[in-house]
Amino acid sequence: MLDIKLLRTNPELVKENIKKKFQDHKLKLVDEVIDLDRRIREAKSRGDELRNLRNTVSKEIGALMGKGLRDEAEQAKRKVTDIADELLALKKTEEDLSAEIRKRMLVLPNIIDETVPIGRDDSENVEMERFGDPSVPEYEVPYHVDIMERFSGIDLESSRKVSGNGFYYLCGDIARLHSAILTYARDFMIDRGFTYYIPPFMIRGEVVSGVMSFAEMENMMYKIEGEDLYLIGTSEHSMIGKFIDTMLDEDRLPQTLTSYSPCFRKEVGAHGIEERGVYRVHQFDKQEMIVVCKPEDSKDWFIRLYQNTVDFFRSLDIPVRTLECCSGDLADLKVRSIDVEAWSPRQRKYFEVGSCSNLGDAQARRLGIRIRNKQTGNYFAHTLNNTVVATPRMLITFLENNYREDGTVAIPEPLRMYMGGKESVG
Repeated sequence: MLDIKLLRTNPELVKENIKKKFQDHKLKLVDEVIDLDRRIREAKSRGDELRNLRNTVSKEIGALMGKGLRDEAEQAKRKVTDIADELLALKKTEEDLSAEIRKRMLVLPNIIDETVPIGRDDSENVEMERFGDPSVPEYEVPYHVDIMERFSGIDLESSRKVSGNGFYYLCGDIARLHSAILTYARDFMIDRGFTYYIPPFMIRGEVVSGVMSFAEMENMMYKIEGEDLYLIGTSEHSMIGKFIDTMLDEDRLPQTLTSYSPCFRKEVGAHGIEERGVYRVHQFDKQEMIVVCKPEDSKDWFIRLYQNTVDFFRSLDIPVRTLECCSGDLADLKVRSIDVEAWSPRQRKYFEVGSCSNLGDAQARRLGIRIRNKQTGNYFAHTLNNTVVATPRMLITFLENNYREDGTVAIPEPLRMYMGGKESVG
């Protein structure tokens, strides 16, 4: 959510940013907010006048009573009552105007970083850098489900009966490999100085509206019927929510956290849930990283966060590339976002395995996450998040890049300790 002061002082900057995100239908909201803000300040000013007048008249009542001027005193009392009624009406007006302002402010996009390329959608994202050799073996690499089924490692038929499409049973060595990757990711981030968390997997509505836009919520979140609770789509939601209405001391920053959770997503409006495959599913597991820091540090942390994901995949010898998300592909709360994509030898292309985002102070404003500074005044924190690894999507690129001609799958050295010392599967 933007600072209302920015709309007062530089509405054209806000409108230009809306145009860069190709959301021209929101341009009128800027003028509406400015008008509502003017009206609420007029109401506040009138309220101040009335309170001063009430104090003056209240003092006169005692003086009039002391002089025996009862009629004049009663008239003054009625005036105080009228003032109180008007103040009550003004308070209701201020509340209504504030609600209207917030409703509009919540859908105005954050100001994007000047480095963000301008484009309408993900087809105009810009490749930044490649890491590792994206090779294609001379032998055929099977579809990921076929590889899993060779090891009796997946049961999609049973999951369809139990839950429908978009779910899966993993078993045997594939399930163990799934857990090994997540455990290695946990230790990888702990070794980089991040504090490990397992957060709540359900959050309240006020946290949902604090960490994401309404459109994202509608497309992603599952709501618990009859309760003010939602299943998280990523542990970032509950981890940022952890700081709601918090005043942080500067010497406690940055907060660097890494969290594991299952994730639940409706995937409404996406490319469709696969009937046979685990690339896009309703339920998956993820290791995340979250940073809460001072504003001047967020750009540096952004680079460090996505580099962590690159380093993680490269430690398993999986080729990756980074993509700068264009303006039209950025969610409204984001200042900047970089996707990490892993190489698929079977498809001979890269696909997304993680996304790193700098949200500036947008989430902090919505959730009231402030930093204490007695000299210059308190201010809002910046928040960032990034995927370390998400499974089972990671399993796809892992199995394809480690598949051998004899049908076995090699286990890289960093994972062997989590796989009972096994060097291969199959």
